[in-house]
Formats: sequence, C-alpha cells, structure tokens
Amino acid sequence: MSGVEDRVVVVTGAGGGLGREYATLLAAEGALVVVNDLGGARDGSGSGSAMADTVVSEITDAGGRAVANYDSVATAEGAQALVQTALDTYGAIHGVVNNAGILRDGSFHKMSDENFDAVIKVHLYGGYNVTRAAWPHFREQRFGRVVVATSTSGLYGNFGQANYGAAKLGLVGLINTLAVEGAKYSITANAVAPLAATRMTEDIAPAEMLEKLSPAFVAPVVAHLMSEECTDTGSIFEVGGGQVARAQIFHNAGVHFDTPPSVDDLRAQWSTVTDMSAATPGSNPLG
Repeated sequence: MSGVEDRVVVVTGAGGGLGREYATLLAAEGALVVVNDLGGARDGSGSGSAMADTVVSEITDAGGRAVANYDSVATAEGAQALVQTALDTYGAIHGVVNNAGILRDGSFHKMSDENFDAVIKVHLYGGYNVTRAAWPHFREQRFGRVVVATSTSGLYGNFGQANYGAAKLGLVGLINTLAVEGAKYSITANAVAPLAATRMTEDIAPAEMLEKLSPAFVAPVVAHLMSEECTDTGSIFEVGGGQVARAQIFHNAGVHFDTPPSVDDLRAQWSTVTDMSAATPGSNPLG
C-alpha cells in the first residue's frame, strides 16, 4: 500500500473551503473519506447536513468513496461518534485531519468569555477530541496520521484573534507531544498553517490577495502528510498561494549565570539574551 490508497481518513470541517479540498483530493488519491461537517455558520451557530452531503456527492460522483458525518467535534461524544462512523462504514481509521473551525473575532478588551470558550472548544478541544478518539486504534494497528490546522495568527499573532491564536498555537503544543508519544507506533503528527481564500478569510484579506490563494494549493501538503511515505513528524508547515515552507521554534545560546543575578546584572546582559542572530532549532531540555 502506498500513498493514501485504501486508507480511512476523517476530515473535520470538510463541508466547504479547505476541508472540502482536502476531502476531495484524498478521495481522488484513493482514500476512504469521512466528510465531517456540522453545517453551521462561520461563527459556529446553526447546523445542517447539506454541506457534508454535497461534498460526499461530489466525491462519489467522481468515483471516489466517502461517507458523511454531522457530529460536533467540540464534544468528546461527537468525536467518538465521528470515529465510530469510520469504523462502522469502513472497518478502520488511519488518519485524522483536524480542520474544523469557527471565528469569533474581537479585540481582547472586548472579548467575551463565551466567544473565547467557543473558539477554544472547536479548534483546540476539537483537535484533542477527534485525535483522542482515534488514538487507541492508531496504537493498536501501529500506524496513524494526524494533521491539525494551525495558523500564522497563532504562530505570530493577529489583531482581534486572541481566542483563535491561543487555540491554534495550542494545537502545535498538542502535535509536539503526540509526535513524541506516537513515534514507536509509527504515528506521525504535524501542523499545517494554511493561507487560502475561504469563508473564514473572505472579509479579512483583500480580494486581490484572495484571488491568488486557492485552497487547491494547500490540499497536496495535507494528502502527503497523510501518506505512508511521509514520516515527518512534529513539524509545522506554512502553505498558501503556491508557497510551501516549514516553520520552527528557535532559541539562542543565551547567557549563563552561576548564581542568581541581580536585576542590574540581568539588564546588563539583556541584549545578549534577546539576540537571535545565531539562534538554532529548539528542543526540550527535559527530554
């Protein structure tokens, strides 16, 4: 078996935009796809089956294999039901693409607890819930592929997206640990920060920029990360408009103090502490 041929892959938020592109390409490459979409609005309100059903019809009309699922990934019960759909329909699960998301933007001083929590639930808890439901099956079969959707808003920040950015960088922390824990089971975990023209970005980026940002540029990266051949893990990829690049956290050599420094001692060395000109990739000093 190579690529994603006959692999069972769950794609969340697959009723439109990037998720739809991921699902249709994976199916065209031979995967058996579970098209999950709650069918709600961009802010997470409402629900319906039409979006997922439409994508399933597109896939099957083209000769591919797909089944719809409408459960919410924001709850553990919904995620379990989603994974159970894969098991009931195809008898296995080999990969999850955690793409589902909502937006409730607002400057931090105006951010409500409800809007912060709702975004965290769908993005961060959604990634956790779905991966957690699939994880025992990945371990048992000693194979699994996890992709999460991070964002440059999480990696670098963006005005009005404290909730979204916190969730998206939280997903990077999640895959960093999943990569370590999954290594001996041939489970990989990676993050993709996509930049594409979808309903999530339609009023955020200028129209002339969006014209160059087809979701079709992003989907091949996700399909490759789902494949048997790709063994990269714990990596972040920024993808959009034809550009594919890896991002990584770096650190410098810093300054060592043999005894606790005074504030003045620290201040005197602060320019060296903050100088990243000779920085190298970071790693966990505890293991």
